[in-house]
Amino acid sequence: MNNRFFLPLCIATLVVFMSCTNSKFEISKGKVGDITTKTTINDLEQIFANDSIVRNLSEGATGNNYFQDDDEYLIYEKGGKHLLTIVPKEQLDSTSTIQSIEILDSRYATENGLSLNSTFSEIRLNTNITKVETSFSSATLFIDDLNATLAIDKEELGLKEFSSGKVTLDQIPDFAKMKSFVVWFN
Repeated sequence: MNNRFFLPLCIATLVVFMSCTNSKFEISKGKVGDITTKTTINDLEQIFANDSIVRNLSEGATGNNYFQDDDEYLIYEKGGKHLLTIVPKEQLDSTSTIQSIEILDSRYATENGLSLNSTFSEIRLNTNITKVETSFSSATLFIDDLNATLAIDKEELGLKEFSSGKVTLDQIPDFAKMKSFVVWFN
């Protein structure tokens, strides 16, 4: 093949390949992979046809299980890797849309690379943290541009786990990793 045509062809192919993202693992406001704000629980079977769905259903308003008040749909990749935990807005309703999705696989990422493996410095650089709330065991960061919450364990902050003191953004070390990443669909 003529080198004059080969190099531009390689460059064009590379540009097309790099611009094609794997939407199966893309996170944006109101979207996680192929799930959007309009997705219903019924749609999960089709979206995750090649994966396994474990249904952990509540007993609704008439149930006796006070410890579980929300249905959960746990999505596992073939081979057993837990990808997502999905909570519907309405319990025991297969036509309900999604309330929240907990991201459990680091392949899920935003356009700018924010994922479960991101450090606090990457989070701060790539998002606008609007609020920090402190619980006994973690600091929760609110990211309005994603409608998401990110929790960082107090051990990552160098604090005692069951302390009640407030945590500020300045107290969080750059290398701190998140322990949970939840996208909200409300």
